[in-house]
Amino acid sequence: MFHRFTRRISSLGLIINWKSLAIVILAIASTWLSLTFNVMADFPLTIISTAIIFPIVFSIGHAYKRRENALDDYGIIKAHGRAIFFAARDWLPEADSDRRAHLEGVLADLLHGCRDMFKGNIADMRAHERKIYAAFSDLSAFVKRMRGEGLASGECSRCNQYISKMIVAFESVKHIYQYRTPRTLRAFSDFFIVLLPIIYGPYFAQQAVDYGSPSLTFVMPILFAIILVGLDNIQSHLEDPFDQIGPDDVAINAEKFIELLDCEGEGSGGCEVDAEMKVAA
Repeated sequence: MFHRFTRRISSLGLIINWKSLAIVILAIASTWLSLTFNVMADFPLTIISTAIIFPIVFSIGHAYKRRENALDDYGIIKAHGRAIFFAARDWLPEADSDRRAHLEGVLADLLHGCRDMFKGNIADMRAHERKIYAAFSDLSAFVKRMRGEGLASGECSRCNQYISKMIVAFESVKHIYQYRTPRTLRAFSDFFIVLLPIIYGPYFAQQAVDYGSPSLTFVMPILFAIILVGLDNIQSHLEDPFDQIGPDDVAINAEKFIELLDCEGEGSGGCEVDAEMKVAA
C-alpha cells in the first residue's frame, strides 16, 4: 500500500513541476496587476481550446500511438527470438547445450544492445546500431550452422524469415526513437502556454469580482496554469517511450527474457512464475 502511494506521488511530481510553478506565478501576477489597475475583460475561452488544448491533445494521442507501436514491435522481436530458440532446441535430431547457450548469448546481446541504444544519447546511436546488427549477423550465422547440423532447408528458410521480421520490427522502433511528434506543433503550444495565462489576467480579475469572494481570487489562474502545464508535461513524458523517466515507458528487460528461456523445456512448472515474481519485486 505504501509503495503504491509513493508511486502515485512520484507520478504526480512528473505532472506538476517547476514549469507549473513558473506559469502559476505569471498567472497570479497578471491577475493581481489587473485587479490593482482595474483592468478587466471577458475573453472567450475558445482561444484556449484552439491555441493550447487541441494541439496538446493531438500530440498526446500521437505520442501514445507511438508508444503502443513500440510495444508491438518489441513484442515481435521477443516472439521471433523465442521461436528461433525453440527451433534450435527442438528441430534438430540431437540436443546440444553449447548450441543453446550460444543462442541465448546472441539474443541477450541483441536485447542489451536495443536497451542501450534506446535509453542512451541519440548521438551514440550509430555505435549501438552496429552492435545490434552484429547480433543479427550472429543470428543469421547461427541458422546457417543449424543447416549444417541437419536442419531442413524449409525450416532454415522459416528461421531466416523470423530474423527478417525481427529486423523490420527493430527498424520501426528505431524510427520511433529517432523521430518525435511535430516539433513546430509543440513549439506552438509552449508559446501559448506561457502567453495566455498572462493575457488572461484581466479575465481572471473579472471572474474574481463576479465571485465576490477574495479567498477565491487566484483559484482560477492557479487551476488554469496547472491544467495547461500538466497536459504539456504528460505529452513530454510520452514523447520518448524509452527514457525510463515516466511510469508509462517501455522497459526492455533482457534478463527476464533470457531467464524464461532457461526455464523452457526443463519441466519446472513454477519457473516462469518465479521469474515474474522476481522481476516484479
